[in-house]
Amino acid sequence: MRQLPTGALTALQSRNVTIRDFLWIEPRNRDTGAISQHGFWSDLGWVNAQVINPRTGLTVSRDFQGAGGLVQMSQIPMTSNLTVQTVTIAMSQISNANDLLRQYDLKQARVEVYRGLFAPASLVQLAPAFPRFVGYVDGAEVNTPAEGGEGGIELTCVSHSQEMSRYNPATRSDAYQQHRAPGDTFSRHAASVGTWELQWGNAS
Repeated sequence: MRQLPTGALTALQSRNVTIRDFLWIEPRNRDTGAISQHGFWSDLGWVNAQVINPRTGLTVSRDFQGAGGLVQMSQIPMTSNLTVQTVTIAMSQISNANDLLRQYDLKQARVEVYRGLFAPASLVQLAPAFPRFVGYVDGAEVNTPAEGGEGGIELTCVSHSQEMSRYNPATRSDAYQQHRAPGDTFSRHAASVGTWELQWGNAS
C-alpha cells in the first residue's frame, strides 16, 4: 500500500483537489558530459513546486516549465515487488522537450515522475508532490509526422529496480586481473587452484 504524506492524504480525502503531474529529467550535456536538470509540469508557465526527493525523503523546491496538456504518460504500475516496470512518456514536438532531446544525451538519464495536489480555485499547492516513478530513460524516439499530422517525442523509461538485474561481467582470472592492475599476480593460479591436492600434517 502506498504511504502518502499527511498533507496529500488530507487533500485527497477532501475530494476537492486539482491534480498536476511533474516530470524531472537529468540528461548529460553532449559537449561537456555534465549532468543537466530539467523539469516539466502539466500546466502553463513556470512554477516553483515542492516535491519529495525520492533519494532522501526530504522536501525540496524545484522549478518546472509548463508543457500544458502536452505531457502524457502511460499507466504507472503500483507494485510492491522488484519487478522492472516500464513507463512511456509522450511529449509534443513543438514543446521545449524537442530542444532537450536534440541538445542533450538522454541515454540512461535519471527520470522522476511526481503527482502534485492543488486547490482548484487558487492552484495553491496543498502538499509536496509525491514520487510515483523513479527510473532511467531506456529509449527516446522522435516521430516526425507527415504534412497535417501529429508528431511527438516518446521516452521509454524503466524503473530503478532494473539495477537489481545487472551483473558484474568481471571474471576471476589472471588475464582480467592484469587488465585491472598490470603486474598484480593475485589471481595467477585462479584457474588451477581448485584442482590442487594439499597434504596436511605428518604421516604416522
